[in-house]
Amino acid sequence: MKNPRRSGTDESGSADRREAAAELAITALIFLAGEQERLGRFLALTGLAPQSLRSAAREPGFLLGVLDYVSNDEALLVAFANESGIDPEDVAHARNALSEDAEDTGAA
Repeated sequence: MKNPRRSGTDESGSADRREAAAELAITALIFLAGEQERLGRFLALTGLAPQSLRSAAREPGFLLGVLDYVSNDEALLVAFANESGIDPEDVAHARNALSEDAEDTGAA
């Protein structure tokens, strides 16, 4: 069952978390694209073609999928966290924020 919205402040905080999560996911996508081998594996597993990546990125749930992908490969997660200067747990928190957003919009 979904939690009822309590106040404008809660909604604003949620929106801020989702925005920060989306930014982290975009950073993760840029990280993947930064090395041909990483990007190639991501594209192969998702079934996307390089030319469709930009349009796919606008689809609901895509950024959540990027974070899922990074989270499911510990070496990749650690490399991304190190290169981005973040804690690997930040990826899990961002994934959770986007997951909640996907549930709210019916995209999950």
